[in-house]
Amino acid sequence: DETPVRPVKVDGFWIDETPVCNRDFAAFVADTGYVTLAEIAPDPRDYPGMDPALAQPGSLVFTPPPGPVRLDDPMQWWAFKLGADWRHPAGPESSIEGREDHPVVHVAFPDAKAYAVWAGKSLPSEAEWEYAARGGLDGADYAWGDELAPQGARLAKYWDGEFPHANHAPEGLKTTAPVRSYPANGYGLYDMIGNVWEWTQSAHRPYPYVAADGREDAGPAEPRVVRGGTYNHPMRHVRCADRHAVFASHYGRLELFIADEPGLAALDHSG
Repeated sequence: DETPVRPVKVDGFWIDETPVCNRDFAAFVADTGYVTLAEIAPDPRDYPGMDPALAQPGSLVFTPPPGPVRLDDPMQWWAFKLGADWRHPAGPESSIEGREDHPVVHVAFPDAKAYAVWAGKSLPSEAEWEYAARGGLDGADYAWGDELAPQGARLAKYWDGEFPHANHAPEGLKTTAPVRSYPANGYGLYDMIGNVWEWTQSAHRPYPYVAADGREDAGPAEPRVVRGGTYNHPMRHVRCADRHAVFASHYGRLELFIADEPGLAALDHSG
């Protein structure tokens, strides 16, 4: 999905030092009254044959099984929970109290765009995101080099244990980690890989796709690319080149809202 390797040009840009955290997103919601898609009940007319009991706001939540399972069925570790949203990341009984510095999750593409507009920024393109993630290490697998854990050091938030049932992370860090919990890359950016997937504005298509001037072209509306990997991925998708496709539309919300992925990084094009 990430080949062939090809050059892409990007203009100068600024990007936030960290993913957008709960504190940032709460300020946006308090100022605007914005309601995310996960907080809006789906219209049964959009989902012929759906269980009427599911016509309530909700989202998918990562729910580890009690023991080993086959890894070809993601629904073994995802559960749709009514009342799960950015304020209640694990379901209605949970909250973000004490998690103000964790990345915001249960954020759909329109939510990410709305936040970026409010902040006077924009979502990065896929090429901009990867350029920033590499931190100046052109061609390296990770933001710090080619070895996942140099001298045993864990340099990003990724799954610790046998996926998806054995989570060896310490208490309080079983899911996401506060931003700046791990070292910055060469550009001074934190959590560009690991922790949560992050939205880009780019459409997900097979490579290569560049315009005549060598820059990334816009492409179709959906699906969108998320980058950065996530703490709960079985393959430890925390390489700079890893990419994932997620549909951005409200119509796909029941199937594709995923807890703790994707999150949100905002970019400022003024520089």
